[in-house]
Amino acid sequence: MTQILHGDRLGKQGQLRLGCSAIIFDENKRVLLTRRTDNGQWCLPGGGMDSGESAAEACIREVMEETGLHVRVKRLVGVYSDPNQLIIYPDGNKVFVVALSFEVEIIGGELGLSNETTEVGYFMLKEMESITMLGNHKSRIEDALANQAEAYVK
Repeated sequence: MTQILHGDRLGKQGQLRLGCSAIIFDENKRVLLTRRTDNGQWCLPGGGMDSGESAAEACIREVMEETGLHVRVKRLVGVYSDPNQLIIYPDGNKVFVVALSFEVEIIGGELGLSNETTEVGYFMLKEMESITMLGNHKSRIEDALANQAEAYVK
């Protein structure tokens, strides 16, 4: 199972990994979340960037892989990093993640599950209080809802 550890500057123990997450709103300002296969936590669709792809391409690919949806990137919500967080994968790899979070819109596809997700659903912020969410994903959603012109850097 993937573990997320918190402690003073734990991130220094991991390899730097750049990732992307997608914030997808429906017409009622609910946010699409996926439930991870590896740890059962709810999160925004997303994952690591591959060498040779742009940040937007990574975000679009990850959403397709995890949800079956085709999306278009609308705006950068923020850049997120936590030097006190270390992710340890089942294979023993340790990573420190810098995540780019984008607001995206659906342009096609059909919502479904993948080998990385056990459930998908749209949630209001208040509903997120009753589920276990990954890392700072709720904070990213709150930032997107603030609709500030400049990207957050946290």
